Amino acid sequence: MSEDPRLDYPATRRNRDPILAVLREVLPVSGTVLELASGSGQHVAHFAAALPNLRWQPTDLDSALFASITTWTEGLANVREPLTLDVTANEWPIERCDAVTCANMIHIAPWEACLGMLDGAARTLHGAGPLCLYGPFKRGGAHTAPSNLEFDRSLRERDARWGVRDLDDVSKEANRRGFALDRVVDMPANNLTVVFRRR
Repeated sequence: MSEDPRLDYPATRRNRDPILAVLREVLPVSGTVLELASGSGQHVAHFAAALPNLRWQPTDLDSALFASITTWTEGLANVREPLTLDVTANEWPIERCDAVTCANMIHIAPWEACLGMLDGAARTLHGAGPLCLYGPFKRGGAHTAPSNLEFDRSLRERDARWGVRDLDDVSKEANRRGFALDRVVDMPANNLTVVFRRR
């Protein structure tokens, strides 16, 4: 019997329902949702099963994760095959979508990845579709909880280019690309779901 290629991240299992609750409110009724940094594929499998009227396009920089993504999403007709996507690239492998989601990426990547994500979303998002980000954020230059401060320190010890981002900085860069902050939703474990829309 072959080994199950599915990766199972406990944090993803814990946060998928709170994130889904926000997505139910902000995603369009139909269209294509581009998921950046799909990782294990647990999020897209959960969201696609709950929101079958939407087409889901998982992506990740690391193609080694595709076996996990495709196994988690097996049998879901509204999920496309995963694509390799580098958010910092000037061209993405999808030209148009109706919403973008990205969970737990911008703090485990250089700041250039956040800027590239915003650039790509500005090129790719159609109409007033949302850009939805999930993860820990600073607010006004300060951490929102001691655990986030410790997490930030641990990230920077692993890679000096990583770290919890300040929502003010992300919003400023999003504004430069034509996005406005639509809503900020408090989530479990001192995280936020942040929704931007084109102005």
